[in-house]
Amino acid sequence: MSHIDTELSTRGAGISTEGPPSTKDTAPSSRSAAELRRLLRIPAASISIGLLVFMLLFSFLGPLLTGYTGEEINLRIAEHGPASNHWLGTDEYGRDVLTRLMLAGRISLTIGVASMLLSLILGAVLGLVAGYYGGIVDTLIMRFADLLMSIPGLPLLIVMAAVLSELKVAPESRIYIVMVLLSVIGWPSLARLIRGQVLSLREAPYMRAAEVLGLSAASRQFRHLLPNVMPLLIVVATLSTASGILSESALSFLGLGVVPPNASWGNMINAANNLIDFQQHWWLWVPPGVALLITVAAINVLGDRLRDVLDPRMGR
Repeated sequence: MSHIDTELSTRGAGISTEGPPSTKDTAPSSRSAAELRRLLRIPAASISIGLLVFMLLFSFLGPLLTGYTGEEINLRIAEHGPASNHWLGTDEYGRDVLTRLMLAGRISLTIGVASMLLSLILGAVLGLVAGYYGGIVDTLIMRFADLLMSIPGLPLLIVMAAVLSELKVAPESRIYIVMVLLSVIGWPSLARLIRGQVLSLREAPYMRAAEVLGLSAASRQFRHLLPNVMPLLIVVATLSTASGILSESALSFLGLGVVPPNASWGNMINAANNLIDFQQHWWLWVPPGVALLITVAAINVLGDRLRDVLDPRMGR
């Protein structure tokens, strides 16, 4: 997630340090509706949202409509090209590629979203606590985060996944473990971003007023600080989802993430490692590659446009 740090630090996270809005300001729901309308007026954002909705429907509802389960083995029609009864052909076991592409999308999208949520919760809570309390608490949390960030993410994932392979972990269990691994390497950079925002907000006048009124530390953190860093969390959540999908695909492509019989876009693209499949059976690896490209590009473009809409200093 290092690219997220760079983008957000150079263009700002859209967090105001002027305190909560007065009662004369527009209601939060009205502001949210206005921001949504503003987002939808941006062509790139509208196209990205449309593509993501299509990919979600394609992955989660599509398998119900194909007439195949994606697990039927029929070696007589193995590696047949696209036809009327198999729109994207069949794989080396005679399974319908289109159905497996949809099922793979379920797993890849689920892992991306789940790992994002886990890293978001860890990073937001630890960053909030570190920035608010400071001192030894801040030092311990940030030094641990620095330790994790000093280790290259992908090599660390490869080593951990290789250990799982040696332990012969069941394919179904590996899916959940991959989610946890991705969240472990994802939260430190998020925690650092949140901490930076909290450090600039905790001395704001409205925070001092909350302290004078006798509000508890938890109330000041979660009722006053957290809402002010929410725009940052939304943008980071969007970008880290794309990062999680790419990381899972890289691991699965190497045979260390999601493994057969479960399908993911990464392990489907692995067919390109075979020279014959690469040259003659394009339908085995091109469709998952295109699906991965469309999904990640749409998420990144949406995240970029979200940042523009939520940042009041962009002047757009």
